[in-house]
Amino acid sequence: YARNQSEGEKLMSYQDFVNDYLGLGITDENVVKLLGGCVDNSKNGSISFSEFCALELLLCSADAYYKLAFRLFDTKGDGVITFDQFKYILSCSVANRVAPFNFEGEFVKRYFGEKRNRQITYLEFSEMVKHLRHELNMQIFRQCDNDSSGSITGHAFTELMMKTREELLSSHVKQNLRKVVASVTSDKINFAYYSAFTDLLSDVDIIEEIFIRATENFSKDTVTKELMNESDLFLIFPEEFLQTAQLYSQITPLEVDILFRFCESNNWTGSISRSDIHKLIPDNLLHGSNRSISNTVITKQEPQQTVSQDTTNSSGGFLRDIAENVYRFTLGSIAGAVGATAVYPIDLVKTRLQNQRGKLVGEVMYKNSFDCFVRVVKVEGFFGLYRGLLPQFIGVAPEKAIKLTVNDLLRDKLRNKDGQLPLLNEIISGGTAGGCQVVFTNPLEIVKIRLQVAGEVPGLRLSAVQVIRDLGLVGLYKGARACFLRDIPFSAIYFPSYAHLKPVFADKDGSNGPTSLLTAAALAGAPAASLSTPADVIKTRLQVQARKGQTTYTGIIDCAQKLLKQEGFRAFWKGAPARVFRSSPQFGVTLVTYELLQRYLYVDFGGSVPSGSPMALASQSSPVSLGSPYISRNPDHIGGMKLAVASFAGIETKFGIALPKFKLPS
Repeated sequence: YARNQSEGEKLMSYQDFVNDYLGLGITDENVVKLLGGCVDNSKNGSISFSEFCALELLLCSADAYYKLAFRLFDTKGDGVITFDQFKYILSCSVANRVAPFNFEGEFVKRYFGEKRNRQITYLEFSEMVKHLRHELNMQIFRQCDNDSSGSITGHAFTELMMKTREELLSSHVKQNLRKVVASVTSDKINFAYYSAFTDLLSDVDIIEEIFIRATENFSKDTVTKELMNESDLFLIFPEEFLQTAQLYSQITPLEVDILFRFCESNNWTGSISRSDIHKLIPDNLLHGSNRSISNTVITKQEPQQTVSQDTTNSSGGFLRDIAENVYRFTLGSIAGAVGATAVYPIDLVKTRLQNQRGKLVGEVMYKNSFDCFVRVVKVEGFFGLYRGLLPQFIGVAPEKAIKLTVNDLLRDKLRNKDGQLPLLNEIISGGTAGGCQVVFTNPLEIVKIRLQVAGEVPGLRLSAVQVIRDLGLVGLYKGARACFLRDIPFSAIYFPSYAHLKPVFADKDGSNGPTSLLTAAALAGAPAASLSTPADVIKTRLQVQARKGQTTYTGIIDCAQKLLKQEGFRAFWKGAPARVFRSSPQFGVTLVTYELLQRYLYVDFGGSVPSGSPMALASQSSPVSLGSPYISRNPDHIGGMKLAVASFAGIETKFGIALPKFKLPS
């Protein structure tokens, strides 16, 4: 996006940053200059890379709104604000055109002194701008209250909101504004109602936070209202919501009453949901996070032309996707190897039990899992528990990597327009991931199984290379259909279960530590492993080379029929406990390792981050939450820049300083 260059350094113009990079679509050159100046610390008319990085860091801070607003007023970059700078910015605002601000009033004297020669520092500014919104409301209302009665008509109120506070009005609010105003006792709107109305729409993010806390406190999906005063107006006070709102002194009962009236303007149910609150979010914030931008590309040889973002960023997006999947594949390989090594002895016991054929004396070597474990250690030594580990160690890395990578990739791609992932799509993602891994799983499993059961024959020494040579390429995929039959249902059950169990074991802040991750992963593995055991038994029987006198099988159906006829229904569940105790901790260790590696070796590719991770929680403590509708989905907005559009728009909504043409195209 940096089109200019000076002394070998690339530079962004204000136009490059405000309209091309952020895509704000501002045509007023003065406003472009003001917003670009918020990034240009040196005030030389261009933005360097270091200044660009400094803004990204600022947007990650907890007080980003205040710092950005201070930069807007500090037009000279001196670190202080004078009265002339304050007057200039307010004179540029939309509200000033309708109701000019009184620069001779007490508000100005209180902060800049009688002679208006005081300079305000950042901390003093943060206190002043907090009260500025109320002062703007008071002056605007006073100028519209022609007869000084302390109230205006409902029609005048509606017109006033559309002219001076349109940046606060979502499409839903605009459609229902007259209906909600008409519900007031009289046709008159007093200042208290006007102030509460604007404050409510300015603090929708706080309202959403209160809602989340209320649902946690009362363990409900929606917050109910209790009928406190039954009258013609049905004055319903949201008792539970209001109880939680007491923790936030800036939210008043009047604001809560207006909130419920808006949320229930189309459906009087006595409760509100989070989606109802999202309808109140100003359109400029929503458009900033979801719109498709057009970027302007300028070269020295060619005239200016407009190219869509999809065109300009197609190669970059493709390469970014490749890099992200390579990153996930690498971490998945490490995690898979760690998980397989941790539970390999249990896997060996499970395989030995499943390979016991028939009920003839001499064929049944082990009574149960514990007996098998003891016998292996006694006869083959401790390292007998790790027979066949090398091919498992080599093969499990790409196997688990493919499963984890494909699952993450499809979970990202199958989200709906709201960023949500339906349960069916979760199942599809997991099942597809399980199917894709079979290309590595089947050769790995057949070699591992033959090495594991080789210890049952005294004096037999078998190597992985010898097994591969004997089987050949086609033989390595013997039992592949049974492998599909096992791995697809396993992953289709496992990954959705894990995703839904993670928040259950998270702490009150939504954070998942290693213990909660391991617990969620282990519990998710239990139903997935147990329900897919019959397919695993069939796969094992097909892949193990039958010894003299043992039953042989020609395929899945033949194996299932002979198992049922010769050994009974319980034969399909042989090794089920060992399989559960192996799969649950293995996938627990694998996924804990995978998620911890993603945290400690974090790379921001502009996509999703693991839920319950520090990255996700850090974004929630920022001015705009990654889980909220405010976050930018432009892949070029990385790190703190994901919050840039919403933070600039927040200067309007939080402090009432709306600038002309600071409107995003719908």
